[in-house]
Amino acid sequence: MISRNETISVLEYVQGRVVMAMLNRKTKGIIQLFRPELPFSAGICVVLGEIIALGGFPSLRQTMLGFVCGFFISGSALISNDYFDLEVDRINSPGRPLPSGAVSPSEAILLAAIAMLIGLTASFAISVQALILSLVFGFVGILYNWRFKQEGIWGNLMVASSVAITFILGGLAVGRPFTAIIWFFSLIAFLIDLGEEIAGDVMDMEGDRQRTSKSIAIMHGKNIALRISGAAFLLVVLMSFIPYIFGWLGITYLIIITFADVITIFSTVKLLKSQTPEEGRRYMRWIYIGATFGMLAYITAQFFA
Repeated sequence: MISRNETISVLEYVQGRVVMAMLNRKTKGIIQLFRPELPFSAGICVVLGEIIALGGFPSLRQTMLGFVCGFFISGSALISNDYFDLEVDRINSPGRPLPSGAVSPSEAILLAAIAMLIGLTASFAISVQALILSLVFGFVGILYNWRFKQEGIWGNLMVASSVAITFILGGLAVGRPFTAIIWFFSLIAFLIDLGEEIAGDVMDMEGDRQRTSKSIAIMHGKNIALRISGAAFLLVVLMSFIPYIFGWLGITYLIIITFADVITIFSTVKLLKSQTPEEGRRYMRWIYIGATFGMLAYITAQFFA
């Protein structure tokens, strides 16, 4: 016969397991909302902006504040994206944290607000100018999620601008926001992301039709959208030689960027010929790799200038 104390112990054990399961589910949901690899990239872009503006490596304080600012403001925008997409995700992605109930809409708003506050606090610690730019960065993200996601090229331009801003923010973080090379790399980042956004809309055409999207792919067709995307990537390739031509960077940069450009050209040609969304996304990932090598070219050139 089971005693009363044993019964209570079993109930406490079961309750503890239930609470732990709920906490694990919520923690997993919060991580999914953040999509940490994307805010991480935003934080790294701010740090890269610092390196580019200085022509060397920033202090630990500058690195940490820049990364935290980019990471949390980007994370806030991604969380608000899920909030505004809740009804669509109930149909298309019911396993996402909000439609699945792992995180409530009010919790998502609170989490987005906390992340934004952390990011803005870090930017204020950098400078008032950095705070103003970060407010613009955050506002563009919210405006895009709320109103402009379905507006085709306007939404694409907003996302690409947000990526470009991270490099300018890096320049601000080290007190050199108007250095020519920081604006050059900011423009490169803008064009790469713009091309990827337009190509990404091609890959998402079926889902976008349900959203009444005004993407270039929906309004003007897959081929025109891919050609515009390809033109943006090829313009990046042509512009990539400017730092060498103007004497900003030397032969080390030229060698590595040429390799990166070969990857980008090959992937762009394949992207233009892609027949399925899966195939297109594969070559878009290769373009990402090309862009990564481009940034590696700059950092490596700092050691062998």
